[in-house]
Amino acid sequence: MDKNKVKELLSKINYPGFNRDIISFGMVKDIQIKSENVSIYLKITSQNEEKKNLLIQTIKKHLTDHFSSVSVIIDDKDNGNSPSESSSAQTPTIEPILPKVKHVVAIASGKGGVGKSTVAANIACGLKHKGRTVGLLDLDIYGPSLPIILGVNQQPKMTADNKLVPLDRYGMKIMSFGFISGNDTPVIWRGPLVSRMTEQFFKDVDWGELDFLILDLPPGTGDVQLTLTQKLRMSGAIIVTTPQDIALSDVRKGADMFEKVKTPILGVIENMSGFILDGVIKTSSGKMQNGGEIELTDGSIIQISETGNFEINIDLFKKGGGKSESERLNIPLLGQIPISNDIVVSTDNGEPIVQKIPDHKISNIYISIVDQLLAILN
Repeated sequence: MDKNKVKELLSKINYPGFNRDIISFGMVKDIQIKSENVSIYLKITSQNEEKKNLLIQTIKKHLTDHFSSVSVIIDDKDNGNSPSESSSAQTPTIEPILPKVKHVVAIASGKGGVGKSTVAANIACGLKHKGRTVGLLDLDIYGPSLPIILGVNQQPKMTADNKLVPLDRYGMKIMSFGFISGNDTPVIWRGPLVSRMTEQFFKDVDWGELDFLILDLPPGTGDVQLTLTQKLRMSGAIIVTTPQDIALSDVRKGADMFEKVKTPILGVIENMSGFILDGVIKTSSGKMQNGGEIELTDGSIIQISETGNFEINIDLFKKGGGKSESERLNIPLLGQIPISNDIVVSTDNGEPIVQKIPDHKISNIYISIVDQLLAILN
């Protein structure tokens, strides 16, 4: 039996407590076969020993009929490398910063304009809805967006020991450089000053105890990202992209960077994955259209509900780019989020859609992403 056959068997094994297999989650990092012996190398950042032991038993059960010996090796350290990968990369110096924060998760993108900050805010709101204590930190020094996305822009107060107190919004602790500099003030700083300010957001802000601190990173692979990996122990990073080829190429750069600095990549989110056009059809008399169909020029049929409502999903860019790229990089695709007028309006009004309309179709996608994140890390 070769590696592809083993991989096919492993794709039938779901991560304990979740309806998704360990292959699509990106947990299987290597498969080594020697004669009748097989070794499965897993990358799992969760510290839940019960889940890990259950997973080991399940893997052995599926493979025992095909091999004389089955070994399952779990790498549960936040180092981002599988046992078969080169260990030549230097290990960054990690200082004991944020000891009261259980998980630090970075939301990153290879380029700007992909909706990363909107994604970060909605993931944070989703975690809050799941009962977690959450902090949200906007580290985009040059173009902070969270003051607009969350509808708040005021100066943070100071504690007696000269630490900044995060603002409270929707039950979350939030901090942004925009709160300090003024969101309309341009920032013209060189790299060392940016790195120093980034570090201060961890050391000089009174975050307290948190289950999750979500970091909204600036786009690209610059000073802020390097400072984080050198100074902070992160649970992992989520890369946000759009379906276009130019955005997908930047996903590879971001993935390479996080691999080199030994930060686990938790998954990819494809944002702007099509456009939802919805509305109501009325008759000439002004009454709601009672059922029926709309035939588009491409021959597809759209159903009209009994209340006259319809919904059309339009692929503005290419389709499935994020999925194919996540498979190529062996990174889980956590979700595909379409554009909708509802999310545009809620974001412009300073209220993420997960907070404003919890039962919205897009909110449900974000909640699914949060469920996957919790399954990986808890």
